[in-house]
Formats: sequence, structure tokens, C-alpha cells
Amino acid sequence: MNRNTDNIEQIVEKNTILIADDAELNREMIKFIFEEEYNILEAEDGEQAISIIQEHTQSVCLIFLDLLMPKKSGLDVLQFMSNEGYINYIPVIMITGEATDETDEKAYEYGAMDIIYKPFAPNVVMRRARNIIELYEKRIDMEKQLEQRTRELVESKEKLEKSNEFLVNALSSVVEFRSLESGEHIHRVKYFTSLFMDYIMKYYPKYGVTKEQAALIVNASALHDLGKIAIPDSILLKPGRLTQEEFEEMKRHTLYGCELLEKFKQEENEFYRYCYDICRYHHERYDGNGYPDHLKGDEIPIWAQVVSIVDVYDALVSKRVYKDPYAVEEAARMIQEGECGNFSPEMLNCFDLARAELFDVTEGKFSFADALQSQ
Repeated sequence: MNRNTDNIEQIVEKNTILIADDAELNREMIKFIFEEEYNILEAEDGEQAISIIQEHTQSVCLIFLDLLMPKKSGLDVLQFMSNEGYINYIPVIMITGEATDETDEKAYEYGAMDIIYKPFAPNVVMRRARNIIELYEKRIDMEKQLEQRTRELVESKEKLEKSNEFLVNALSSVVEFRSLESGEHIHRVKYFTSLFMDYIMKYYPKYGVTKEQAALIVNASALHDLGKIAIPDSILLKPGRLTQEEFEEMKRHTLYGCELLEKFKQEENEFYRYCYDICRYHHERYDGNGYPDHLKGDEIPIWAQVVSIVDVYDALVSKRVYKDPYAVEEAARMIQEGECGNFSPEMLNCFDLARAELFDVTEGKFSFADALQSQ
């Protein structure tokens, strides 16, 4: 398992050097070079070196590591440090008098920062060690700054997403209010969309939808009927059957929604594209007989296909000014048999997979709010 770097600052401040070498003379030579500026720890073999590294993780800022030692070699110690993650924040200088190209390559592969060959010049060792310690200090400082900046960006992004979600929900609720509906239609559509997107990601990777994109699609689904704001009450709230002329005007809500989005657009981004596509295409049909553009098959974006089927289902099982609700089983039959909409095999399969959850929410076995919290 990898060690975390929460205590990186302490590692640098304590300035402790570990010298791991089975030859006492070598340890004394290196100790003499650094003992005035650094605390010194010594190990006579590889196992002792590992033990000291584990015990003094927060104080060691550099390790001098002999290649050939009893019990465990310098390469064994390096491999341990690499496997456990110590090498990420404790630099190692290998010291050897019997190196080969193979051992040098292996040492660098395991993360050694430098290799010094015996006999060595004290001033050279001092300079190379200081350079490495300084390099690690700078890298660690940059990592801390990057980590802090990343946290700030994540927090800012989360706040922005919450604000956007609030505005989207508020705007979509205006449509619900004008339609004299309870407001739960939007929340159910969002929850049903989230169910379908889970199945799309799991069973249909060909669409390439990521978890982050799915979250944007779920939020965008709330605006699917945005254009109904522009539909006159005489049509929107008409209790009886619409005339052909009225129906043609009602169909234009798909275009009105896009026009509204265009007016508020600040930049062309992914969320805007999902909102636009869902507004415009959620009444398209897989067979090409939908509106407004008569798209066919996968010409219809997958997110618009998802919102289309969940919108149809919720409309069927909900009371409207012009109809009573259908029973869930009857609504499911109508969708599967193409009596209300025309959907792709993938959408119908997702509907089957989500059927139990759809029915439970519709029949009030648990609320959509509980459903959202359970995700």
C-alpha cells in the first residue's frame, strides 16, 4: 500500500539523513560530511534500514544506500520503498563500488535519484546531496500548492454545480407551475433519467457516456419542457383534445425551449449541448416520425432518447388536465408495444431493467426524494 504525504512538511523540516552501509568506515565518512547540518541515523544492513525507514518516515529527508549489504541488499530496500510508496517523498542516493549496468538500471527503475561510486570525493557528495534535497523540497512544495489549488477548484466547481442545479430546478418549476402540476414531474424525470443513464453506462459502453457526463444529463433533463413557457394557456391548459392547429403550436415547445437557451447562452459547453439536444429532440421517434426534425435511429442523441422514454412513461402514469393516469403495467405495455412513442431496442431494454424501480416510485412505495438519496 502507498503511504500518504500528509506529513511532508515535517519530513523536510526535521532534516534527518539515513546512512545504510555495512562498512563502518563508509558510514563515518558520510557522517562526517553531514553531521553538522543534519541529524544522522545509521543502518548496518538492509533489514535494519527498512526498520528505520518505517520508524522514522516523518524525519528522514535523504537516504544513502549501499548496494551490497547483509540480509537485504540496497536493491531490496529500494524495491521495498518503491512498493510501499516511500520513494515518492524520500530521495535515495545509491553508493557502490561494484556496480554494473544492470544494477544501475535496476536502481533507477526502483526510484534512486543518483548513484555515487566509491571512492567518492566529500565535496561532490555534499553538493549532489544538497541538490537532491533541494529538488525534493521544491517538488513537495509544488505538490502541496497544487493540492491546495485543486481543493479550491473542486470546492468552487461544487458550489457552481449546486447553484446551477438550483437555477435549473427553479426554471423548470416555472413550467410545472404554469401547467398546474405538482412539480414532482421534473424530479421524477431526473430520477428516471439517472436510472437509465446507469444502465446505459453499464450495458452500452458504445455510447461512451462517463459518470460526469451522466450527472450533467440528469440535470439537463429538468429543462426538457422549458419551451412550454411560451405556449398560451388556452392550449397548455386545455382539458380536451387539441385541434390540429393547437397541436402544431404545442409541438413548437421543442423549438421555443432552444430559442430560450440560445438567449441565455454564455458559452458553448457540454451542459448547454445536453440541454439544447434534450429540449429539441425529446419528442423525436426512433422510426423517424417524431418532431421537430424527424430524426431517425441514432441520429437522435442518446440523452434525448433517454429523456423521451422516461417523459412518456411519467406522462402516462400521471394525471393531466386532459386525462386520468394509466396503471403502471398498462403504461409499460403501451411503451413496449409502441402504442405511445417508438423507441430503440436499447431504450426498451433499459426500460425492462429499470421497471421495478420505476413502478416502486410511481406507486409511492418510496418517494423520488428517497430514491435520489439512495443513489
